[in-house]
Amino acid sequence: MNPSIKFILVFIISLEISLKASLTTNSIVIVCALLYLLWHKISLKDLGLLLTVPLIAAFTIFATLYWFSTKPDHYYAWVLASRVYAYVLSIACVVKTTIAAQLARSFEQNLHLPSKFAYGALAALNIIPRMQMAVKRIRTAAMMRSVYLSFWSPILYFKAILVALSSSENLAQGMESHGYVEGKERSAIIKIPLTSNDWCIFVLILFLFNICLFIFR
Repeated sequence: MNPSIKFILVFIISLEISLKASLTTNSIVIVCALLYLLWHKISLKDLGLLLTVPLIAAFTIFATLYWFSTKPDHYYAWVLASRVYAYVLSIACVVKTTIAAQLARSFEQNLHLPSKFAYGALAALNIIPRMQMAVKRIRTAAMMRSVYLSFWSPILYFKAILVALSSSENLAQGMESHGYVEGKERSAIIKIPLTSNDWCIFVLILFLFNICLFIFR
């Protein structure tokens, strides 16, 4: 499915389940999301994290509404707890099956997002590994001078900001040297097609979801 359509579908589903309480629909979304992730061969480690990390938030919500409320509501407690997993797993269907570069290119080509935002997002994502390596080099250089820079040290972040500013200037010069001009139309090396099949799947899934949402409790 087209990345933009997939993102919009997950956004609409998340918005609708937040407006209407339906434990059955939440369960269906969770099961379908798990099957989709397994179909795309998600690793057991990532799947385990997706199931265990939201457990704290889901359990807290359930305990607050069921055990610590003046008027315990068993059903509504399960609804809100299941929403946590529905949100996390549905978003994981986009994150775990779509490359960030594909999503940014799809936003630019299919949703007509300005190129400066698309390229800016790609630049920010691509610079993260470089910043991680820069922070490691800064800490290593400091340790060679018998200075330990902790995670919350302002000196570490000040030096990291200087590295980021230098990298941003190099990136801007590189984009200009490759012919990037803000506001001008650009040709796409990698096309992200938006076909009629994508729209058919989008409408079908949304139609079936709304039937479940307004029929089942």
